[in-house]
Amino acid sequence: MKSIISVSLLSLSLLPITVMAEVFFAPFAGYSFATSDFSVTESSVSTDEGGDTRQLGIDEAQHWGAKIGVTTTDPGDIYLLYSHQSTKLRSTDNGVTVMTPLSIDYLHLGGSLYFPQEKFRPFVTASAGLAQIRPSGDASNATGLSLGLGGGSDYQLTNNLTIFAELRGYANVIQGSQALYCQNGRCNWRINADIIWQGQLNAGIKYTFY
Repeated sequence: MKSIISVSLLSLSLLPITVMAEVFFAPFAGYSFATSDFSVTESSVSTDEGGDTRQLGIDEAQHWGAKIGVTTTDPGDIYLLYSHQSTKLRSTDNGVTVMTPLSIDYLHLGGSLYFPQEKFRPFVTASAGLAQIRPSGDASNATGLSLGLGGGSDYQLTNNLTIFAELRGYANVIQGSQALYCQNGRCNWRINADIIWQGQLNAGIKYTFY
């Protein structure tokens, strides 16, 4: 995570000075939904020994995050986005549903294109970066490439302050057979999935520094 933050900040610092005339900070909160279920293979002895296959699901839950970026003359913007969700991983064993605490983090570099209509500014946005699925406790996590698309609208309250709402969709690429809950060479589950999908509905406030 630290490496992608460094690269993203370096990219912003290399933009032309005319592009960096306006810097903004935009905290937001929202609701994550429509996360696709995925299959895992149980492994009770070692990371190389497979077992039964079961389906896991990620519960819908609230999340929070922030964007920091610069405006462009398109009109548009370039931003670095971070989002954190505390939720639960759902599995069913012998008819009993087990809920395990889970965190999902996004770190994306993206851009938006606006279509101003007086105080309303509808926009479309795209981003790319990393997504991390992290169980609670001393366990391994699954980290992979993540792509995002979305749309929404700003509403200008003052020259510096706007409110916004947006809908985002994420495609999280799981490379190979990543493992969860691995300790000392022993894994409970190994993910069998190519892409895990998730939707987000966000609302926030954006403050622009002139």
